[in-house]
Amino acid sequence: MTLLETVHGPESLRGLEPDQLDALAEEIRAFLVDRVCASGGHLGPNLGVVELTLALHSVFDSPRDRLVWDTGHQAYVHKIVTGRAAGFDRLRKRGGLSGYPNPAESEHDLVENSHASTALSYADGLARANTHQGRTDRAVVAVIGDGAMTGGMAWEGLNNIAGGPERPLVIVLNDNQRSYAPTRGGFADHLGELRAEAPGPNLFEQLGLAYLGPVDGHDVAALQRVLREARGLGRPVVVHVVTEKGRGFAPTEQNELDRGHAVKPMDPETGEPLASSGGPSFTSVFGQELVRIAERRPDVVAVTAAMLEPTGLLPMQQRFPDRVVDVGIAEQHAVTMAAGMSLGGTHPVVAIYSTFVNRAFDQLLMDVALHRRPVTFVLDRSGVTGDDGPSHNGMWDLSVLQVVPGLRMAAPRDGARLAELLQEAVEWREGPTLVRFPKGATGEDIPAKATFAGTDVLHRAGPLDVLIVSVGVMARVALQVAEVLWAQGIGATVVDPRWVTPVNTTLADMARRHRFAVTVEDNSRTSGVGSAIGQFLRDEGVRTPLREFGIPRRFLDHGSRADVLSACGLTAQHIARSVVEEISGPEEARMNGLVTDFESEMARLMDEERGERGGETR
Repeated sequence: MTLLETVHGPESLRGLEPDQLDALAEEIRAFLVDRVCASGGHLGPNLGVVELTLALHSVFDSPRDRLVWDTGHQAYVHKIVTGRAAGFDRLRKRGGLSGYPNPAESEHDLVENSHASTALSYADGLARANTHQGRTDRAVVAVIGDGAMTGGMAWEGLNNIAGGPERPLVIVLNDNQRSYAPTRGGFADHLGELRAEAPGPNLFEQLGLAYLGPVDGHDVAALQRVLREARGLGRPVVVHVVTEKGRGFAPTEQNELDRGHAVKPMDPETGEPLASSGGPSFTSVFGQELVRIAERRPDVVAVTAAMLEPTGLLPMQQRFPDRVVDVGIAEQHAVTMAAGMSLGGTHPVVAIYSTFVNRAFDQLLMDVALHRRPVTFVLDRSGVTGDDGPSHNGMWDLSVLQVVPGLRMAAPRDGARLAELLQEAVEWREGPTLVRFPKGATGEDIPAKATFAGTDVLHRAGPLDVLIVSVGVMARVALQVAEVLWAQGIGATVVDPRWVTPVNTTLADMARRHRFAVTVEDNSRTSGVGSAIGQFLRDEGVRTPLREFGIPRRFLDHGSRADVLSACGLTAQHIARSVVEEISGPEEARMNGLVTDFESEMARLMDEERGERGGETR
């Protein structure tokens, strides 16, 4: 029996000697490489915190002592130690283990902490609650990376912890000199001085916090000693731990770009991906097109918040290194800085994940839009991303940002449209623009049959029964719906407005000519594009009934994009059946055999798809 097989919870670690913990650390590294290479996930961050996690759980008594991870990228080892090793066979799959801490999985997970720079605020609140309840016999521990410390909220938390009452609170600063990429800025420089033990003032001590370290984050015995000392102080203390991201696995150690931050399924021996990407990604198309635009437009600059390569800005940085600014995990600063850059005569392109733009809403609204600054926002990972779970699905951007006056938003359906819409966005000088697209391959381009005042007509067949307004990449689903409807004698028109906000006025005339209208989007139905189109049609006096298809108002479990869309009813099967029942009525549809025809047609399409894919099913 291996040591790992004897670990069923944190208590299993407390009888082990340091040399046994060292051996266990190597077993855990091998386990991580095997499982994460098979499933994909955040490998590098977890390889770097193996010894640190073992030391934490051998010194502190979770869940009595409260451990909060910032970010949850580095919590895989925590999951293993707290009895969830068996779940790694279905890591990040629907119904399987989440890629982040998840309170539904274990009492040892306090929060789904997958957005950075929040742990210090959680910890401050937990420590204050302990004081309020008179609990003095337990600790609160926040594990935060130096990358997450570049976020403004971390400094708000640190400031309040330092200025608050004395209470047991341990801040473990996991200093691996990186977030996704190397950490930069004045704070990073200061940590470098502390690592070198250079003489001079210590920032943390100047704030009034105790400071211990730096300590080798891969020496279990040393970590145990310093953590016990920190616990014994009974006051806020920073424990400065120095670790190596991606430690112990050659492909991650040698990857200077991100140290294996997030890997796709790959061969654990070679580090090579197990499958091809299936064509260019939306991210890569954006990155290449931005370089072409920048070559024509010297005023165009790019801004990212610690996600240079994931958002497609690496080609821009390689071509124009002085025209790319990485502000670290600081979305709020990035957006207001972009407003200032615009005031200074440049045109900033702010590339950010859709789910992270929520953090900069106030800055986008009040600092950019209020002043009508021509800043272009590019939102990667919009819609359903799937594997990373509820916090990473970009399902709110089109809803949250609908309320921003003067913001024009585009949703390209394919790579060609992404290039075109990005060009149009950067050319617009009367206010901010936004282009959003999903994670993954662009697929084949979908040409327009005709274009009317900026709205592309993708399909037209039969009588004017159903108008289907597709948003972005949902065009493929919309076309499948039209095919099924036409097979049953129901005419359909599929259109793509390209710019979804403000609503294109041509949609009123189109909807007026049809019996029924449908919108299909991979965004929340609540206040989404469909909702905006419905309001517009009512304002224009259009009486055509409208049905909006989108993501329901709930957080979505992790799983593949196809699984999540299916669970939301965003499949051709579900939409087509709903449309048939809406325009015919469920009883009439059954009496006329439309439901049977529908099921037969869907079976035919699925058979064709299996044949095209060599017998594979989704």
